[in-house]
Amino acid sequence: MFSVGEKIIYGENGVCTVSDIGALPMDPSGGKVYYHLKPLIGNGMYFTPIDSAAYMRPVMSKDEAEAFIATIPDIEPAICSDTRFNHVDAFYKELFKLHSNEALVSVIKGLHSRMSERKTKSSRAEATMKRAKDILHGELSVALGIELGDVENYIAQQTAAE
Repeated sequence: MFSVGEKIIYGENGVCTVSDIGALPMDPSGGKVYYHLKPLIGNGMYFTPIDSAAYMRPVMSKDEAEAFIATIPDIEPAICSDTRFNHVDAFYKELFKLHSNEALVSVIKGLHSRMSERKTKSSRAEATMKRAKDILHGELSVALGIELGDVENYIAQQTAAE
């Protein structure tokens, strides 16, 4: 069980802070207990039962984050050979479902490669890349104790030294 104030990864939503544990605000007499989750990026609140099968885990430690960053150059890009939009979307959606930072890097690298080969950029590809970066950079920001906007440069500096 997570504690109030703890930062966790919640499904495909990225880093969230457990702001409360209890009944739903709209049903205070309900018998079920929920995590009240405030996303790091974006607005709103997520509510999920504490016994939910939804993917939830603690944010990685600083040491884990630094070790992960060292592996980024070796992660292969995820390239979808199909050119049909729906198939490309489905390909990348499956990678998000892995809840893996390696998969997120693979998505980012694959989409970067795909977009650099084309003269025009796909808004779908840009949105998918942004989502992958938001999830990955959000966790690394929290784990490393740095600003979200500084994560990309931090990764570049750390991987350039290798």
